[in-house]
Amino acid sequence: MDSVPQFQVNGQIALVTAASRGLGAAIARALAHAGADIALGLRDKNSASALIHEIESLGRRVLPLQMDVLKLEQIQNAVNETRAQFGRIDILVNNAGNGTIHPAEEMTEWDFDFTIGMNLKSTFFCSQYAARVMMEQKYGRIINMSSQAGFVALPTEALYCASKAAVSHLTKCLAVEWGKYNINVNAVAPTFIRTDGTAEALSNPEFHADTLQRIAALHRIGEPVEVSGAVVFLASPAASLITGHTILIDGGWTAR
Repeated sequence: MDSVPQFQVNGQIALVTAASRGLGAAIARALAHAGADIALGLRDKNSASALIHEIESLGRRVLPLQMDVLKLEQIQNAVNETRAQFGRIDILVNNAGNGTIHPAEEMTEWDFDFTIGMNLKSTFFCSQYAARVMMEQKYGRIINMSSQAGFVALPTEALYCASKAAVSHLTKCLAVEWGKYNINVNAVAPTFIRTDGTAEALSNPEFHADTLQRIAALHRIGEPVEVSGAVVFLASPAASLITGHTILIDGGWTAR
């Protein structure tokens, strides 16, 4: 083992879901800068031309994949294509997620199935399919996208909060079960991050002010690079003894 920590992932193969924009694109970009070749899981395979060019300009290989994570066949095909192209999968980042916003008494079965499907079901099956490859390799790093919403109650987001709490607990379960294959499973749990997906909510002055107040220590909105840095750390040899853990990236929200 190295006597100093290594934070690079040179020569490794990383599959990142929902990678066309926002956190997914930031994570793919960061892993490429850290030395990995990247498989981009995309709901629309043709939606990330600029990101593909950027990664290729770093001298990294990149593979765009049709990967709607609500469709198990596309998950399986994406994993198979990644293995066929690169020969292995070292890192999986389960970034895909979404949810609906309604008072709990107004949530429908569709809201339930969509939110649990996007956040929990997709994380489980992406992990399962990739882990089968990692088990053969006797090596793997899986990083799941939880949320501070899995640790605090957010009104009108009961299903989202519940699903993200489940992701953190699933992370523990998979870490314990797959550790014997040298697979580390961890999660990151961001606060509100400045992306296309949060732009509308954060444009509301009242919501923005309330969010800043609740981010109790730093009192600012997070940036995608502040999440991608934690993902690269968890994927790197420097985090080799960390598994089953969720890193809160919340500016102090849950410290209060």
